[in-house]
Formats: sequence, C-alpha cells, structure tokens
Amino acid sequence: MSEHARRSGLRRRRAPRDPAATMTLVAHLTELRNRIGKALIALLVATAVAFWWYEHGLGDFIRAPYCGLPADLRYDGQADGGCGLLITDVFGGVFIRIKVSLLAGAVLSAPIWLYQLWAFVTPGLKRNEKRYGVGFVLVSTTLFALGAVLAYVSLSAGLELLLGLAGEGTVIALTAPEYIGFMLSLLVAFGVSFEVPLVAVALNLVGVLSYQTLSGARRWIFFLTVVFAAFVTPTQDPFTMLLMAGPMIVLFELAIQVARFVDRRRAKRDAVQHFHGLGDDEASPLDAAPSRLDAEPSALDVAPTPYDDLRREDPAAEARAAPLDGPAHTRR
Repeated sequence: MSEHARRSGLRRRRAPRDPAATMTLVAHLTELRNRIGKALIALLVATAVAFWWYEHGLGDFIRAPYCGLPADLRYDGQADGGCGLLITDVFGGVFIRIKVSLLAGAVLSAPIWLYQLWAFVTPGLKRNEKRYGVGFVLVSTTLFALGAVLAYVSLSAGLELLLGLAGEGTVIALTAPEYIGFMLSLLVAFGVSFEVPLVAVALNLVGVLSYQTLSGARRWIFFLTVVFAAFVTPTQDPFTMLLMAGPMIVLFELAIQVARFVDRRRAKRDAVQHFHGLGDDEASPLDAAPSRLDAEPSALDVAPTPYDDLRREDPAAEARAAPLDGPAHTRR
C-alpha cells in the first residue's frame, strides 16, 4: 500500500467533526472519563515527584515555621540542637509523607487538571463565557496561592502566640500528625477564603448580583467576613482571624468596585443595542418625545370641511368630484 493510500484511509476512518458541537450522552461520559484519567495520571506523577522531594527539601520547608520558634517552645531531642517532630505510632511517618505528597502533587499538577476541566467545559460555553472562564481560572489560582503564602508566612507568629500561652513549667512536643494536619488545614483555609470574593464577581457577571445589592450590604458583608474568619481559622486566635479577615475585606471591596464597573458597562451596552435594534418603522429614543407641533394640532387639522360633510351624506359625490381633486394649476 502506498503512502498516499495509507493517509487517505486514515482520513476516511477519522470521525467527522461536528460543526454544531452536539454530543450524545455516551460521548459526554466517554470524554469525561478520558479527562479524569489524564488528570489522575498527572496527579499520580506529581505525587511521586513530591514523595521523592520530601527528603530533598520539601520536609525542611514544611518544618521551617516550627523550627523557627524559640528553643523553649519546640522539642529539642537531638544532640546537634536541631528540632524534630514526634511520631507515636508505626505508620505515622508513612501517612504524613503520603498526605504531604498528595497535597504537593495536587499543587504541582494543577495546570494539567485545570486544563482538562477547562477542555471539558469549553464546548458548551459561548465566546464571552470562554473569555471569562480563562480569566477566572488564572485569578482563582493566583488568589489561592496568595492565601497559602500568607498562611505560611504567618504560621510562625501564630504558633509562637499559641504555644506561648502554655506558660512556664510545661514541655511542648508536637507530634508530626498534629503539626502537619494543622499546617495543611491552615494553608487550605486561607487559600479557599481568598476565593470567596471571586464568587461575588462571578454572580455579578452572570447578572444575579448587582452593584446596588453589594453596595447596600457592604457592612453586613464585612461583619460576616469577620465571623467567617473566626470559624474557619484552625487556630481560633484573634491574630490569625484578623490576618484572614483583613485581606478578605479588601478583596470584597475590590469585588464591589468591579461590580460597579461591570454594571455601568452593561447599561451602556444595553442602551446601544436597544438603539441599533429598532426596526425601520420604529421611532428612535431621540424621536420618541412628541414635538410642539404634534402636541398642539392646528384648527385646520381639527375642524371638518364642507367637503367632508358632503362625502358622509352622499358617498357617490366623491367619485363625481374626483376631477376637481387634481392639481390647482390644471383648473381654469
């Protein structure tokens, strides 16, 4: 078989592209299975990399906030003056390493599984929805990263404040599951909390939440933000609560201003579309107001003429008087 015939056969066997982008339920489920499979493969590969990375810097990065505490607030059972976390069961170290590797693998493989999710949703979106979708993926990823970084930076101060409340005469020795679980929950809580103001922007873009509603409820939004931070923070201390609530209030204010800009732009666009969408026999908004001449008709337009009375009494008179209705210059 020649090369040209082989390529022609491949082109004939290839499924034709659907210009209407319509798919059956089985085709949707098949595509969803393929997308999930690719995302899981990327997650497993990234988790394996993070599992190896744990002994080559990732473990030290996780223990750094705890090891930065004063010597009287951490366990120092090593001769070289280092710091360590206690493990009280046989499988504690394995579970901790797997948990950290899974979280790090999810972060490392985020571009791949986010792309798979986006590729599955994109065919059902309109052009403007696709544009908004790309922006939301980028902004949400950035906000989650900023929240996680803020939580990591403030972790040492929060630990020092909480552990210092134990007072003198106590020996503080954190176990590895407690510390790792506390750290991961704090990172996730800060990252997710920074996504909440983005939900308000999304509701405004789809027309569910207006700027007037957000602006009128500004005080309640700020109050509920503080309450939300008090319940979400794992430490339950005022320092971490205010550290989360402060940036969230700033992000909510930015969301309100974005809603204000979007509503103004939507109002202008609707006005222009309404003006250009008028028919040929419809009056434009500029001509909709009646003029002075139309509002005050003259007496000639209102008073009946003798010819009108004659036409009402004798309809045949209109036909007999037709020659007289010609132009004035034809009559002598």
